[in-house]
Order: sequence, then C-alpha cells, then structure tokens
Amino acid sequence: MSNPESFIAEVTEEVRRDQLYAYLRRYGWIALAVVLLLVGGAAWNEWRKARDAAQAQALGDALLSALETTDEAARVAAVAGVASPGKAAAVARLLAASEQSRVGDAAGAAETLAALAADPAVPQIYRDLATFKGLMVQTDTMDPAARRAALDAMAVPGAPFRLLALEQIALADLAAGDSAAALVGLARIAEDAEATAAMRDRAQTLAIALGGTLAPIAADVPATEAEAGAQ
Repeated sequence: MSNPESFIAEVTEEVRRDQLYAYLRRYGWIALAVVLLLVGGAAWNEWRKARDAAQAQALGDALLSALETTDEAARVAAVAGVASPGKAAAVARLLAASEQSRVGDAAGAAETLAALAADPAVPQIYRDLATFKGLMVQTDTMDPAARRAALDAMAVPGAPFRLLALEQIALADLAAGDSAAALVGLARIAEDAEATAAMRDRAQTLAIALGGTLAPIAADVPATEAEAGAQ
C-alpha cells in the first residue's frame, strides 16, 4: 500500500509543480511589473525630493545674496528680481514688500502686497497674509473707514489672521479716541482660546496703560452688542 500511495503523492506533487510553472509563465510578468513599478516609484520619489531640496536651497541662497546687498535701492530690486516657482514666489514677493517698507517705500510695498493678494495662483494663506501686511503698511495713509472695514473682514471666526486683525482694530479704536471699544476688543483677545501668551500679555499691558481692566465678556452677548454697550 505504501508504494501506490508514494506514487500518487509524487504524481500529485508533479502536477502541482507543473501548475505552478504554468501560473508563473502566465502571470509572472504581473509580479515583475509590480516590482519594477515599486522600485521605479521609489526612485522617482527620491529624485523629486532631491530636486525640490536643490530648488529650495538655490532660492534661499539667491534671497540671502539679494538681502546682503548694501545699497537699499539695489537690495529691493535684487529681492524683487529673484526668480522663484510655486509657493516660493509668494515668499519672495513678501520679502520684497518687506524690503520696500523698510526703506520707506510704503506705497511700493502696498502695491506689491496688493498684487500678491489678488493673484489666484498663490495659495490662499499667502494671499491673506499679503492682505494683512498691506493693511499694516498703510496704517497712516489708508482711509480709516476702509481700513477698519478690511480689518473687520479679516477678524471673522475661522480667518487665519483673526486675532492679529482684532489687535489692529483695538489700536484703531484707541487712535480714534474710543478707549471703551478698545478695551472690549482687548478683552476678546485675552479670552480667546487661540490667543498666544504674547498676545494676551500685549492685551493686558495695553489695557493697564489705558487705566482699565479686561473684564470678561458675557458668552451669550454678541461682540457687536458688547461693543455697543461699552460705547
């Protein structure tokens, strides 16, 4: 009985081996293609990372070289002339506006920032930052009502620079002589869960300088009603 069973087992094993080879001949190319795809994908990903790193380094070197220019006018032109692709273009334009503002060209900085804020190819976060910085450089030149309206639009819940806009609104109220409204705005900043320690410290310091305290704002009272009551 053992010999027939051994013979059957050998035949069965041979059949399985033949089937395996048949499967390999028929479908082996799929496994090979998968391996090549994985290896090729990993190689392409590493190449892309190396390319992006090289581009970022080249851009950083170009910006640093431009910023090291001693002549102010030449430095502004050098920063503005740095060629940069994608998101880096927004950073380069923000730096250019900063340099323009630093040398006293507030109008030029505002124009650069306005163009950046209106560029649909730039990610929204950079456009919002350009809008805010544009309002900052035009503190003394922009119509107060228009500037206040723009700040109010940036202070809505969920806006990325909401707390910074609230700070500027409080300062605008203070400049207009409305200390009560400024204190209400400062209290909103101090009580906001997203406010940083530095923001809270600034709010507290300014409130003390105004001779007031940051009393809690009722949770069920809208900000506009609280401001109206303070006035």
